[in-house]
Order: sequence, then C-alpha cells, then structure tokens
Amino acid sequence: MNIHEYQARELLAQSGVAFPPGSVCDTPEAARAVAEKLFAGGVRRVVVKAQIHAGGRGKGTFESGFKGGVKLCNTAVEVLENARAMLGNVLVTRQTGPEGRRVGKLLVVAAPEIRKELYLAVLLDRAVSRPVVMASTEGGMDIEEVATRTPERIIREYVDPATGLMPFQSRKLAAALGLQGDLIGQAAQLISGIYKTWWECDASLVEINPLCVTAGRDGRLTMLAVDAKLSLDDNALYRHPALQAMRDLAEEAPLEIEAGKFNLNYIKLEGNIACLVNGAGLAMATMDIIQYYGGMPANFLDVGGGASKEQVVAAFKIILQDPGVNGILVNIFGGIMDCDVIATGIVVAVKETGLKLPLVIRLEGNNVQAGRATLAASGLTLISGDSMADAARKVVEAVAGHQAAHAQSR
Repeated sequence: MNIHEYQARELLAQSGVAFPPGSVCDTPEAARAVAEKLFAGGVRRVVVKAQIHAGGRGKGTFESGFKGGVKLCNTAVEVLENARAMLGNVLVTRQTGPEGRRVGKLLVVAAPEIRKELYLAVLLDRAVSRPVVMASTEGGMDIEEVATRTPERIIREYVDPATGLMPFQSRKLAAALGLQGDLIGQAAQLISGIYKTWWECDASLVEINPLCVTAGRDGRLTMLAVDAKLSLDDNALYRHPALQAMRDLAEEAPLEIEAGKFNLNYIKLEGNIACLVNGAGLAMATMDIIQYYGGMPANFLDVGGGASKEQVVAAFKIILQDPGVNGILVNIFGGIMDCDVIATGIVVAVKETGLKLPLVIRLEGNNVQAGRATLAASGLTLISGDSMADAARKVVEAVAGHQAAHAQSR
C-alpha cells in the first residue's frame, strides 16, 4: 500500500526525522493561510506540492495545460494561484499513465536553501534476506539511472535484523556520503530514524530523495529530508490499523478496489486478453506466454490457492468491467485448489454474465477430471487448452478471429 508524501512525513517525524515546516491542505484558501504563516515566520520561499501516488510530479502536466505539480513560490498570492490551478484537476506524469491522477490535496512547505542533495532508502534485499540501507551522493536524480551508469556511487549497508541498524553503521553511511563535522551526527540520527520507521511500519520501502544539506538564515548547515516516499507491505497491514486508515481509495483503480473485497489480487494492464490464474508465479508465466504467442495480457488476476465458486464468479465480473478485454484465458493448476470448484464457478459466471467473448480454459491437477466433466456438461461454448502453451496459442488466435469478425460486422 502506498501513502501520500504528507503521511510519510508524519510517520518519519515520529522517529525524529527532520523536515522543512509545512502543512497539508485541500483548498486554495487553506494553502494561502499556510504560506502566510510560513512567510511570517521568516521563510523566504515556499513550495506547493501536489499529493498523488506517483513520481515525476514536478515535470508533470495537468489536463488543463498547466505545467508542473511542484511549484516554488515567493508570495502567498502565488501559492493561492498555483493551488487553484492544481486542486481538483488531473495531473499526468510519466508514472501515472495517460489517465493521470486527480489532485485532492496539496503539501505547502518551506523551501530550504539547499547546499547539497543526497539519496537514502531502506528496503529488503531479497537476494540475501536482509534489510539494506542504500545511499548515494547523487540525490535528486533518477536513482535507477545512477545505478546503471555509475553503480560505484550507490552505497549499500546491510543490517542484521536481530540487532537492527547499529549507530556505527549510521555514522559510516554519513561519512561515505562525504559529510563532515556536526553533519555526521545529524545524518546518523536521521538515518537511524528512517530505518526505525521502515522496521516498525513493516514497510517495503522508505525513500528520501533528496536528503539535503541546507543552510539556515544564520548560515548554519543542517540535514533535512526534503521529500519522502513510503510503501507499506500489504501482508502486514493487519498489524497496523492506524496505517490502514491512511489508505486513499481515490488513488487506486476501481477494479482493484473491487477485487480486494473478494480477496482477489488484480492489477489492470494495457492488453486485451484477460487472465484468471491461481498463484502469482503461474500468473506471471501466463502473461509471459501470452506475449510469446503475440498477444497482450489485460490484467494480472490471482484467485489464490483456495478460491471459492463465489470468488471465481466475482473475478469474471471484474474482468468483464474492463472494456478493453476481447478474450479470457483461465489457467488453473490445482494443488490445494479443486479444479471442479473452478469449473463450477466458470459455468455460473458465464451464464450470469452472458459472456460472448472467446474463453479458453486449461485445467490440471486436483480433481481435474470432475472439473472437465462439469465444463463438458454445461453446454457452453468453451475452448479447451491441453497445456499452458496450447491454451495461450488458442486464446491469441481466438481473440484475433473475434476482432476480425467484429470489424467485418461494422
């Protein structure tokens, strides 16, 4: 689960991570009031930041034509004007896709005088099954590009989960970032706070980009986290009711929300062949083999290892709400799953929805003969796949034929 930047700031601040002062607002007038308070406190400039679950906000463009979801302002009037241009409007960035995201909140914060930009993140390195703190002197840039072009600039410090991040490791990272004097202690404290937040929130990622050396009005240098991203592990959310309350459904696809009600894992994609599969690994393999035979998957849909008839029916209904779907591939390997339960759900779903699209089914495993018998006795027009490859090839061919026939009928 992703949360907004202002929410990440709140969680990190509880662990002592320092940020520029500011507040979240949902009206232009509230944004101006926050800015006026900051300017009255001696701040020279403030920044207005659109709050959406996507990166690249500063280079994004609103559907209205207004450019930039992050704006530096010198007066409260500028803040008001920018807030009016952002709130309620759709911002399109390289991460949102062409549909963009509607901006419902803004973060108005002081814009510090930045002397140096750094990068810091905490995540789990699955290759070694340990947390790792990643840092770089190349803050503010696309870290993937830095890792590709200049991997030597990525610093990694692995953490023993039994002891947690030790103070000497935080100081080691601060020194590796080229910090000196008082900044080493400040950075070490900040790094410890970021790791503490990652650990206690069961986060999958905490990213600070940029982590900055800033200068105050008196010239004193301080460390501040200027931007924050925090992603939470869905599997651990049951332990964190307060974090669950931070979920913003407006930032999630409606079909994914609907799938969640039935404990289905659904992600919409850009293709036209829907997949209904049990198991994440099999789902990934199914999407790959569809592309191998020249098709494009329309979704990732994992019904899990023990789906009920009701879940299968719900999955079909969710799939058919996507207008881009021109065919469906059901690929089930029954281990725990009973193939006859899946078959019964398919029959009910096809009859309830009046499905007219090509449907290819491949069943293997637990109680498969009963499942095949259920499908055969249904009287429905179904295409059977003898193997995963055979099913993928058949669904690609069937969808192509369906589209051709549909085009001729126009």
